Amino acid sequence: MRIAASGTEVGMASNIRLVIADVDGTLVTNEKVLTARAVEAVKRLKNAGIAFSITSGRPPLGMKMLIDTLGLTEPIAAFNGGVFVHPDLSVMTQSFVPADTAAKVIEAIEHHGLDCWVYTDRDWLVRDANAPHVAREQWTVKFPPTVVPEFGLHLDRVAKLVGVSDNYDAVARCEADVQRECGNQASAARSQPYYLDVTHPDANKGHVVTVLSQAMSITPEQVATIGDMPNDLLMFQKSGLSIAMGNASAEVQRQARFVTSSNEQEGFANAMEKFVLGRHREIAEKAS
Repeated sequence: MRIAASGTEVGMASNIRLVIADVDGTLVTNEKVLTARAVEAVKRLKNAGIAFSITSGRPPLGMKMLIDTLGLTEPIAAFNGGVFVHPDLSVMTQSFVPADTAAKVIEAIEHHGLDCWVYTDRDWLVRDANAPHVAREQWTVKFPPTVVPEFGLHLDRVAKLVGVSDNYDAVARCEADVQRECGNQASAARSQPYYLDVTHPDANKGHVVTVLSQAMSITPEQVATIGDMPNDLLMFQKSGLSIAMGNASAEVQRQARFVTSSNEQEGFANAMEKFVLGRHREIAEKAS
């Protein structure tokens, strides 16, 4: 793990009032397991007066099991910030991709040979229930997709579009093309090497930091963020303290203040204990 070296870093960590965690590849293991140590780390954050929230490309319903197990009380950011919900899943705010932009994104996804999924505020739509990663996604989010012949009639309330392929280079090329062609009309970033998530331009993880810090009346400098993928970099840039997972790419790790162990090696719990709770406790002891 990368160790803090300066007094500024220590002071920053001790002033944290909110932790925002990515979910897949960060909070849970590769098998989507929330470990006992992760649950205990969240409990210890709360006991220290530090709030905790999660953000993910998942739909709100796909995070319900985490909300319940962790006893979350703060707003949750689904669809990478496209929809903010309260812990009871009631909607706080939501941002939809304009229909004409959604149509352009679908065209780009198909051009690059990727499968396309469309998430509305109510449904997960696919054209082939047997396509790669559909079964895995269904197991993860705990509800099935709706199969439709075409997406054209379902573009009025699109929260997220996903390009899916095990050709990682094709996913990266599609990401670059959507970013170039859609400009400020959409936010496009890989949430996994095989997933390209496209949302409303305000629906990105940097915006998550802004919305949650404002909702809680704290400054972004008092927020710690932890994640593993390129789409987590915007929240790293907005928050006072950023932590990359050990399973993150070298690019993501370089842009974080600290690096913890991997999600298969209790990286989340280790990060909370060392970089947030440990610093918080040190300052409290010195002040007493």
